Amino acid sequence: MTADRGARAPRAAPTTRGEPRLDILKALGDNTRYAIYLELARAAAPRSTADIATTLDLHANTVRPHLERMREVGLLEVRSEVRGVVGRPQHLYSIAADAPSLGLEPPLFPLLARMLLKLAAEAGIDGDLAADAGRAEGRIDANRRHCTGVPCVDTVMDQLESFGFDPARVDGGTLTTIAFGHCPFRELAEANPDLVCNLHRGLIEGVVDELGGASVEDFHDLSSREPCLVELETR
Repeated sequence: MTADRGARAPRAAPTTRGEPRLDILKALGDNTRYAIYLELARAAAPRSTADIATTLDLHANTVRPHLERMREVGLLEVRSEVRGVVGRPQHLYSIAADAPSLGLEPPLFPLLARMLLKLAAEAGIDGDLAADAGRAEGRIDANRRHCTGVPCVDTVMDQLESFGFDPARVDGGTLTTIAFGHCPFRELAEANPDLVCNLHRGLIEGVVDELGGASVEDFHDLSSREPCLVELETR
């Protein structure tokens, strides 16, 4: 697979970061367009029209004009990638480097995360140590989020929602199952599931340990044959 590095579509003039133009605000005023922008802001790598359509359960023909509109106002940039010797090039979209900051874009975090993950693996850090680090951060996060009287499970849901996991909750007696509809760590987790998935498990366990009232009974990650989820037993 080779990329045509010079094939970039023309785009709008850059804007000053922190001062979105009216046309940018109007572009993001559409719910579908905003959902597409949020998906790209969460992504650790450029996404194709088909990828975005599949993730958001939309038709590619619906997604395509929204992408073009956001490119026109300077929110997105697009490059063409040629696969093989036949067929049309694939367009890959990402947040424009000079797009106004809306508090969603993690421009250097994916690169930093990949480097740190590689260092951790080379240093021999295993899943147990990763879970310990996650628990420590989870306890801190629990105290930052928790309000008196709010159940532990609700705080876990709040954490998962704010991190972009799109959680879906099913309560059954004392057992609550929370499935993850989206994984913002997926690219990193696929590269090293032992470290990344155990970090995530530790984050949840840290919240639960700190607040009490529940325990983590099971945690399904990418190594499981079932969807990624956590099961919490309340008491």
